[in-house]
Amino acid sequence: MKLYFAPGACSLADHIALHEAGLDFDRVKVDLRAKKTEDGRDYLKINPKGYVPAVEFDDGEVLTENVAILSMVADKAPQLTPQGQFGHFRLLEMLAFISTEIHKSFKPFFSPDATGAEKTAAGEVLARRFGYLAERLKGDYLFGAQFTVADAYLFVMCLWAQKNGLSLPEPLLAFVARMKARPAVRLALEHEGLAEPAAS
Repeated sequence: MKLYFAPGACSLADHIALHEAGLDFDRVKVDLRAKKTEDGRDYLKINPKGYVPAVEFDDGEVLTENVAILSMVADKAPQLTPQGQFGHFRLLEMLAFISTEIHKSFKPFFSPDATGAEKTAAGEVLARRFGYLAERLKGDYLFGAQFTVADAYLFVMCLWAQKNGLSLPEPLLAFVARMKARPAVRLALEHEGLAEPAAS
């Protein structure tokens, strides 16, 4: 299995989840501007959508989109799915919310043509949506004491918020600190060249 990623992109969520699941996979870095993999292949032939993430299985099958890939990881590692009768569906509900209501709202921050007013409006929307999740954070993670793949996705969105100068509610700041302490998160950040230098 291969994970196609770009450092710090939303594929970081899948990178973290794969490590958390203990799955064996190779990492292939993608230059999203050139649409080339680090070994010189045309990325559009692997994922015609042209963006990350993509997971390529040993039989050549390719899966794209965070919701699908994170769901697949949770299926292979049930400990990363919320417990209970509706656990699978609650996970999909949360992944859909993060994907459609938070992830997509960052678009103006990645568009060179976006105006200051558009970024301000997007920031206000994001503040409300992060606030919604912060109010529902009942324990260390989105579903309480148990880490799930949805936490990996939320963590990356929180990093994006901080990178773009958006303030996060206190519960999410504590969540980010907890996530950064997880070995799988530290490993993924290190693999993507995003690890914070050790304090001297």
